[in-house]
Amino acid sequence: MKILTLNTHSLVEPGYENKLIEFANVIQKERPQVFALQEVNQLREAMLADIKEGFVSCKNDGSVIRKDNHAYRLADILENMGLKYYWTWIGAKVGYGIYDEGMAIFSQDPIINTQQFFISRNQSYTNWKTRKVLGVETGKEPCWYFCVHMGWWDDEEEPFVAQWDNFQSEIRARIPSYEKVWLLGDFNSPAEIRGEGYDYIKNCGWQDSWDLAESKDDGITVGKVIDGWKERCEDGTAIKGMRIDQIWCNYTAQVKSSKVICNGENYPVVSDHYGIVIEVER
Repeated sequence: MKILTLNTHSLVEPGYENKLIEFANVIQKERPQVFALQEVNQLREAMLADIKEGFVSCKNDGSVIRKDNHAYRLADILENMGLKYYWTWIGAKVGYGIYDEGMAIFSQDPIINTQQFFISRNQSYTNWKTRKVLGVETGKEPCWYFCVHMGWWDDEEEPFVAQWDNFQSEIRARIPSYEKVWLLGDFNSPAEIRGEGYDYIKNCGWQDSWDLAESKDDGITVGKVIDGWKERCEDGTAIKGMRIDQIWCNYTAQVKSSKVICNGENYPVVSDHYGIVIEVER
């Protein structure tokens, strides 16, 4: 099966309408079993959407879906292409002052359970540093997929370590230890930097699918300076590229391949991040 993740930038992205179609074409060609999206936006003042079959409301979440919601529109386009996905979305905070910014997970298999919780200290919807996690359980065997968008290692208000520790505590309390868990998303922790977020995750026992992959490329998902990194890239790290979008698992999965997509070489660029798709033995 294939698993995919992308920080979409969605409505904020220049040329959004074309890029929405281009990404739908990527999904049509790759056919991932599960894919997770971050920075999935909708205008706060847009009209409410007519919810269609396939959407699963995340429990204990009061988010409403509006007509311009990126995930809602993507689901509709995919359905018109003949691709049926079950999906869910949560809003986490206000983005750029005008958007409900959140995350979404799509699955070919029915979604049988959902989870959503805060990992940031600040839980104000109007604070741009607020962080939540979205999870779904799918398939015949117990397996969870969590979509994450972490803060930065050196953030004094919302340090990475505190957010990750909160995530680990929530997982232990909510998910049985025998279940397989996948983490997909923007970890804001370059794999190339030692002693920070990437190493912290690995030292907690999680396995990077890029490490496990039999076939892989360089894994670079950001090739330029982007929002949140402008003041952190004086050494030019972001210019030569960062591997900050990652897919982790809590067991030694058989990963056949890991490749970067939507980078201008494997499909057109559709966001300020590139995506990742891995192929795994089920």
